[in-house]
Amino acid sequence: MISKQLTAKLHVAGQITADDVKQAAAEGFTAIINNRPDGEDSGQPPAAEIAAAARAAGLIYVHQPVVGTNITDADVGTFARLIAETPGKILAHCRTGTRCTMLWMLSQAGTQSADELLATARAAGYDLEPLRARLGR
Repeated sequence: MISKQLTAKLHVAGQITADDVKQAAAEGFTAIINNRPDGEDSGQPPAAEIAAAARAAGLIYVHQPVVGTNITDADVGTFARLIAETPGKILAHCRTGTRCTMLWMLSQAGTQSADELLATARAAGYDLEPLRARLGR
């Protein structure tokens, strides 16, 4: 598992496995947010499998499935609430980490400039310039 830090509290990653959950716990994560709908790709572990591994490792687990091509304001609001209300260091994952990064950026649009948000995403390896217009709303 390769996680990318967006903030001191939030890291993002691509699809994780049950073994990755153990690694996340060892790295000090206290919670996992899964933004990937079940069945998105063949071979993808089901959310229930990752949830069971998270519980076994003593981690908080939340499944918030979001369709990457249709991120709604409600999705953004839920993600923002989860980040604010979940204690400790959070690992959010999806297929590549892009969707989680987009959710975070959109949740921060009123508190940071589009340039700052895009720079943070770029430093983590995500070029999300097409999101600029939505960040400015």
